[in-house]
Amino acid sequence: MSAEKKEQVMDVGNRLRELRQERSLSMRSLARLSGLSTNALSMIERGKTSPSVSTLYKLSEALEIPITAFFRTEPPRLTIVYRNQNERSRVQFQRGLWEGLGGESFIGRVEPFMLTLEAGATSGPHGLVHSGHEFVICLKGQLEYEVEEQRFSLAPGDSLLFASRLRHRWRNPGKSVSNVLFVLSGFELDERPSEFHLSAGQREAAGKVEHET
Repeated sequence: MSAEKKEQVMDVGNRLRELRQERSLSMRSLARLSGLSTNALSMIERGKTSPSVSTLYKLSEALEIPITAFFRTEPPRLTIVYRNQNERSRVQFQRGLWEGLGGESFIGRVEPFMLTLEAGATSGPHGLVHSGHEFVICLKGQLEYEVEEQRFSLAPGDSLLFASRLRHRWRNPGKSVSNVLFVLSGFELDERPSEFHLSAGQREAAGKVEHET
């Protein structure tokens, strides 16, 4: 990566330690609340292992925070947001990459972001629910989306639009990497819905369920 690139790769381990200590939780207490082992938490906080998204969901639920709290500091809210492609907020997880497209700094009720998903990446078994509306377009590879009882298979160029209050989940069923653009809109002002996909306190999983720490 060139020195000119300003890619923001967050230190999830240090951020987890900060969030835990802010809440005066010992590692043992957080392990009990999250169902993870103290050894797994220690490895994450020391940067020895990278947590799966399903693991981050368990931690976000235990800490009662949205999942993106692990990845972002609170930026100023702007009415105009320009993002050079090399200045995106980027969060790597074991089976993919989350890239913010400015919504994390925008004052309005819209959040675009991109997910790069390796084969088998999934948002987990329990589904996501949040306010607003969700637009998804597959740019590369395959994406399977389940909304309530309906299942949709997206190939490049295929899109899906639905009310986000309907329980939904996704996975990459293919054997190659998928690139997917999400646009979330119309959500509550105090809600950061992208955090429900790389986030959320009441759901579980997204990204890589198989490789939990």
